[in-house]
Amino acid sequence: MIRRFRLPRSIEELTVWYSRYVSPVSLVAGFLADNLFLAKRVDLFLTNAILFTYLVVSAVCIILINLIQEGYIRRPRWVKSLPIFLVAVQFAFGGLFSAYLSLYSRSANIAVSWIFVIGIAALVLANERFSHFYARFFVQIGIYFTVLFSFLTFFLPVVFHTIGPVMFLWSGALALAVMAAFLAALLGISKNRSGKYRAFVLVGSIYLVFNVLYFTNAIPPLPLALKSGGVYHDIERQIDGSYTLAGEKLPWYEQYLNYTPVYHRAPGEPVFVWSAIFAPSGLSTTVLHRWQWYSASQKQWVTESEITFPIYGGRDGGYRGYSEILSAEPGAWRVDVLTSYGALIGRISFTVVDASTTASLVASTQ
Repeated sequence: MIRRFRLPRSIEELTVWYSRYVSPVSLVAGFLADNLFLAKRVDLFLTNAILFTYLVVSAVCIILINLIQEGYIRRPRWVKSLPIFLVAVQFAFGGLFSAYLSLYSRSANIAVSWIFVIGIAALVLANERFSHFYARFFVQIGIYFTVLFSFLTFFLPVVFHTIGPVMFLWSGALALAVMAAFLAALLGISKNRSGKYRAFVLVGSIYLVFNVLYFTNAIPPLPLALKSGGVYHDIERQIDGSYTLAGEKLPWYEQYLNYTPVYHRAPGEPVFVWSAIFAPSGLSTTVLHRWQWYSASQKQWVTESEITFPIYGGRDGGYRGYSEILSAEPGAWRVDVLTSYGALIGRISFTVVDASTTASLVASTQ
């Protein structure tokens, strides 16, 4: 039996039609659009304007949903439009979640920040699967505070050109202040206030979780992001400001699948590690290259060297810099790229193998 495709004729049918046909497609299309256009730079006006618009739209729709559910709005046309407002909240939250997933996954080192990144990915999927829960007040408040706090953690550093724990605490304080005003407005229209007051406990719990994740480095240190990095046999800065990187040629699959490259080290040859770190325009800070070698006898990573250097924001490809070590023991190595306060921006891993002669090298320009 062939079922014909029929356009919706009522608001209720429209919401079902959206969830069945449009929502899954918009999830994939929105995520691709965020990666290609919206989230290339966290300091772009367009990026922040769109995210702020999503926040405003979701807040307005939450207020309208509660006004209708509490009986303050009784006109049949508005009451019948309740499913539309639920869909609008879902769409706005979906846009925020997909943008955050793109932004944070680009900045994150999965070895440390996987909990936060996977949490955002789960919210993206749950937003499509369990959208009917947006009719519940607790769900509205919990998710709204999550997207608001996530936005402010990178928006305020972009505005004030500074990063660090103090700025994160200010972001949390502003998020709490906005939510307090928002909850006060909702409490003013609520006829059943006992449930609404419990929302303060939910907001406090989410705030605590964010702080635990941040101070355990599980939240990537946006707006900083490691754009590129690698291990090389030689690095030279040219007169025009570009860098020439001489490294071993990697198979195509290692270039795209982020394999740990092998560095064939000739006697007396130094090891260079390169990084390009994105920072917003107007932001300058200090970063650290921490060189660590894995000791099989001690079964732990041993710090061999730490090199600090300043970076300045504004360049699309990131601020370029490198460090070197003159003597590298054979075995597994990693260079952690850290902020001045110890947050992990990225990690460059490689394996050193002794060789009798210098490996065949290819040059690239950055």
